[in-house]
Amino acid sequence: MKNQVKLKGPLKSYLRWPMILSCLLIVMTIGIFVVDYKCGFIALAGLVCYAIAALLIYSRIRPIIIGELVNFALEYGQVQKALLYDLQVPYGVLDEQGHLLWANKSFHELTEDKSGVKGVDHIFPEVTSDKLPKDQDKVIIPITFKDSYFRAELERIVLTDFSSNNALVDTGETNVLIAMYLFDETQIRNYIRENQEQRLVCGVIFIDDYEDALNSTEEVRRSLLAALIDRKITKYMQNYDAIVTKIEKDRYQFVIQHRYLRQLQSTKFSLLDEVREINIGNEMAVTLCIGIGADAANYAQSAEWAKNAIELALGRGGDQAVVKEKEKISYYGGKKKQVEKSTRVRARVKAHALKQLIEGKDQVVIMGHKIGDVDSFGASVGVYRIARALNKKAYVVLNEVTKTVRPLKECFENNSYYDSDMFLTEAQAREIVDLNTALVVVDVNRPSYTECPDLLGFTRSIVILDHHRQSSESIENAVLSYIEPYASSASEMVAEILQYISDGIKLRSEEANAMYAGLMIDTNNFLNKTGVRTFEAAAYLRKNGADVLKIRMMFREDMETYRVKADAISKAEIFDHEFAMTQCVPGNIETPTVVGAQVANELLNITDVKASFVFTEVKGVVYISARSMEEVNVQLIMEHFGGGGHSAIAGAQLQDISVLEAMAKVKAEVRRMKNEGEI
Repeated sequence: MKNQVKLKGPLKSYLRWPMILSCLLIVMTIGIFVVDYKCGFIALAGLVCYAIAALLIYSRIRPIIIGELVNFALEYGQVQKALLYDLQVPYGVLDEQGHLLWANKSFHELTEDKSGVKGVDHIFPEVTSDKLPKDQDKVIIPITFKDSYFRAELERIVLTDFSSNNALVDTGETNVLIAMYLFDETQIRNYIRENQEQRLVCGVIFIDDYEDALNSTEEVRRSLLAALIDRKITKYMQNYDAIVTKIEKDRYQFVIQHRYLRQLQSTKFSLLDEVREINIGNEMAVTLCIGIGADAANYAQSAEWAKNAIELALGRGGDQAVVKEKEKISYYGGKKKQVEKSTRVRARVKAHALKQLIEGKDQVVIMGHKIGDVDSFGASVGVYRIARALNKKAYVVLNEVTKTVRPLKECFENNSYYDSDMFLTEAQAREIVDLNTALVVVDVNRPSYTECPDLLGFTRSIVILDHHRQSSESIENAVLSYIEPYASSASEMVAEILQYISDGIKLRSEEANAMYAGLMIDTNNFLNKTGVRTFEAAAYLRKNGADVLKIRMMFREDMETYRVKADAISKAEIFDHEFAMTQCVPGNIETPTVVGAQVANELLNITDVKASFVFTEVKGVVYISARSMEEVNVQLIMEHFGGGGHSAIAGAQLQDISVLEAMAKVKAEVRRMKNEGEI
């Protein structure tokens, strides 16, 4: 080691001073020779003696000095090592491959002397070789060890830096080491978690159809029913140290610590089931909506989020809990079938508001969802009639005309009664929509699903008429929103509104046919989601000239479509004895997704099948059509795949996946949700 060490810098120059002074003596000797050659010989003899003595001293003293320096360095290093070894912070030295070369006492005590293993990743799995500092000087890695949390700081040390920065010795070697420090953050994290768990969370509880539930009970028992509901809610929330305040006869506000929110979520808000089980002779089951706003910046924002959550729960049909945590929204419950409201008061109020809005605008633009279906088209035609009855120019945005919609659309084309520009494309609609335009969105409430999402930003007067349950994605700037999940179709909702807009509105047969077709298709010929108001809407349309035979002839199928349906049904499989699943191979048919939906409806005719799922691949996208007999909420299943719809009619779209992979994912999710009681 000593032979490899070389002196450099000031120390090297200091030891070479005798040799440098010898040069001065040579010059002096030459000068003496010039004055007196005899004296010069004497000086030359003295110079030779001096040079010999200097060389001897240099050759003998240099190793001694180097040895002393090395000994000093070793002793100094021992002091440093002792300090590092007794350092309270766990400290270790790794090589470039992550092998532990040396560790101090605290490190050994923490790891129970596991430093003999080959790699540090055997002790701390988070510290893998690919995470070690290479191009960067320092890397910070959070690790967990023995129920404790540490911040591992790894710093790259190049030994050439030592040689270049010291002024005494040059090792002549290049090497790399990694210093690893472990800082215990367990206590800090516990304080942070404790602070988070103690933060207050605001929530709202709303009793669905409170008046209807009371009216379904004998008058003498109504006060008892109200008291039982109040007791159930209060007692349940007290289990979570909640402060509950009844602010209205059907609305409660509560505050709980954040620590209890996870407990409520783990029980899937069992209060929903407890209240639904109350039965003292009431013909109508009592259901609740719960809205909670968590992780807000302040209590005012938490209360606002709770309000938004309760509105979302109501928009999805009630009987469920919605938790809004910043951008994340979670849903619980919603398994119960929505009960149709017998009163039309809300429809009348919405009709009056729609009339006032349209009368204050220059024109009306109506649009449905992408790849519009018969219900979307029928509802659009109904709103078109409302606008024309109020003497306003109206347009229907329609991009892609499917095979099922084409025969209905042809009834309005080349018809002198209707304007030639009644139907617009997306590009044409962008040119005419302005701030004086009323934009009516039908049969959809998700902006990304509309025919032209850009139009939503062109005007502030937006109206939503839809029968699908709301999701976390919604049109936020609507001035009028009429969303009724209990309704069978958007055409049914528009048919009701038409009856309250103005006296004497008479539908033409083309319009009545379009709306009746939408109502008929969405209910699968009045087999799904039909109620009293559904048949009342159908009767209204029949009274206005809807021709059932003509509509049926419009929707007859060609032989190729019939074969595709038969092939998909023949290949269907039944899993878990109550779910049907199959693939619809589109072939050359024009509307494969519509056929897939029809196949899903047909599969429900199989004995014991509670839900069906049909997968259709079109242009690299797998479309899922889900149907059920109301016993299984397929909308909850489809929401896990980014879709939605109704409890009995839902769908989703999956990209970058094969049909077989999509079928496997849906099957696994259905089984998971069934086992956990979510459906």
